[in-house]
Amino acid sequence: MRRLLLIVVVLILVGGSLYLGSASSSRPPQEPQVNATIGEVAPDFLLEDTTGNKVSLVDLRGKVVLVNFWATWCPPCRAEMPSMEKLNQLMADEDFVMLAINVEENGRTSVASFLEKTPHSFSVLYDDDGLVQKLYGVYKFPESFVIRKDGVIDDKVIGAIDWAHPETVAYFKDLSKG
Repeated sequence: MRRLLLIVVVLILVGGSLYLGSASSSRPPQEPQVNATIGEVAPDFLLEDTTGNKVSLVDLRGKVVLVNFWATWCPPCRAEMPSMEKLNQLMADEDFVMLAINVEENGRTSVASFLEKTPHSFSVLYDDDGLVQKLYGVYKFPESFVIRKDGVIDDKVIGAIDWAHPETVAYFKDLSKG
């Protein structure tokens, strides 16, 4: 039911115009190796954030995690960032973590200048070599995974949405309770 509700909200919010283009990172296209499936445990990863800290997904068990794959060259990715920031603020008192994984080879340069202009409080991680992107089978941007406290993927969203929509916030607050 929650998944259906989130799908309906997505379609309403973006007017059926999800960004499903074939944009890809600057890496050559590779055969998708989809290991991130709704209802299964999310693949673990270890990535560095913008301050040099290592972040491991498995270390976040016990929290609801929103994993968002994005790039600075992606207009829908940039467009949804303010609502991601709002969701992150609204969930500040909950067991919730937002991870924005940048997929660009030159992410450390492009993200730094992007964040100077549009700072965010959620964690931005670098997937310089594209290993996590490949592990999750992500080739359309933005693409997000909602991971429950037990580490199981609850939902997957392709395209930009309003993450701060009241129904979406209620969905995350409900997940953080259970």
